[in-house]
Amino acid sequence: MPTYANRYISNLTRDTYALILAGGRGSRLHELTDWRAKPATFFGGKFRIIDFPLSNCINSGIRRVGIATQYKSHSLIRHVNRAWGHFKKELGESVEILPASQRNGDGWYAGTADAVYQNMDIIRHELPKYVMILSGDHVYRMDYGALLAQHVESNADMTVCCIEVPSEEAAGQFGVMTVNDENKVVRFDEKPKNPSSVPGKPGMTLASMGNYVFNTEFLFEQLEIENKVEGSSQDFGHDIIPRIIEKHNVYAYPFADPAENHHPYWRDVGTLDSFWQANIELIEPEPKLDVYDENWPIWTYQEQTAPAKFVFDQDIRRGIAIDSCVAGGCIVSGSTVKRSMLFSKVRIHSFCLIDEAVILPGAVINRGAVIKKAIIDRSVEIPEGLEVGVNHEHDKQNGFRVTKKGVVLVTREMIANYLAKTMAKNAIKEVSLG
Repeated sequence: MPTYANRYISNLTRDTYALILAGGRGSRLHELTDWRAKPATFFGGKFRIIDFPLSNCINSGIRRVGIATQYKSHSLIRHVNRAWGHFKKELGESVEILPASQRNGDGWYAGTADAVYQNMDIIRHELPKYVMILSGDHVYRMDYGALLAQHVESNADMTVCCIEVPSEEAAGQFGVMTVNDENKVVRFDEKPKNPSSVPGKPGMTLASMGNYVFNTEFLFEQLEIENKVEGSSQDFGHDIIPRIIEKHNVYAYPFADPAENHHPYWRDVGTLDSFWQANIELIEPEPKLDVYDENWPIWTYQEQTAPAKFVFDQDIRRGIAIDSCVAGGCIVSGSTVKRSMLFSKVRIHSFCLIDEAVILPGAVINRGAVIKKAIIDRSVEIPEGLEVGVNHEHDKQNGFRVTKKGVVLVTREMIANYLAKTMAKNAIKEVSLG
């Protein structure tokens, strides 16, 4: 028999509509998001970033979900349709795409609050008691049921999901909550240079995760008010939260891992360095993000591929992968892979060395190539003998992007430009020799 607590939570989640904001480009990922929105970016060998908030919703019992899209959303929409399009509306469950459709004027989504405002008619049709606004571009596992329970029990109008981060890390990067002893928000600062500390924890800051819970009617009232404010950026962090905290009950919900004593896992993979690092972390013997937990699965769409294969067992060429994650459909042919993440259908030809690399689906690494501390984008074909990440000056000369922490990004366009330059140089040499 279900316990009262479980039944209570299930009633709350059933009365909740989740709206995932997935329209952002993720400009700090540079060329990696030239042709896809940040939430559609690949992660963890077989997933996309959007799979994590969606899986959190489904695993928490929230079965009515909208996904607001805008920037270059084709790959995101295609993935969501394939992976999440099986829900039955007649059973009270749905995962729906909500592209910017100019419902309330001629503009696209102007900010996070405007993305919700432009979909108020759709949300109202669902008749939820609570609306959960979720960021679509963070990697974490979270039971939203506990968040909803605190929201209701504290008699909050709005609850902001937060995580403790070092103050120096939060400076200029996150919206920061200042709370009293009951976690009621008394001040909100958007990306301050000198963030306030958590009570009793000097050096730690309560940073907003970009996830909010609202009472539905309160949310609609505030969106209508904000829509009439001249010059508003229509954003929750910049506009709505600072305006409502004095007169309304706004509470912070500190994100914690109930099963563990350590700091909960949450990653904003918004830079090339953080994207590379978060992927490489998953190859650890006991990664902080447990994607193997059958009690909290990360759902996704996965092509039907053959098993990964490692071929040749000769002294001069042996196909091996050490401390690595290798997805289905990969073939490692007579090469060595170390501390790397290989997504589906990656093909590595003989005599290659792959070390600390994140290689996205369908990439081909030709004979004799060396890849170190790099991100290889989808379907990139690395030419025979090319070295990436060995000499950063050469990487820059070849047109590849090198980050401050030494991660090298290679995309199809970069390889095309590199090959064109190489052909031009060879042609000049032939003419001079001739």
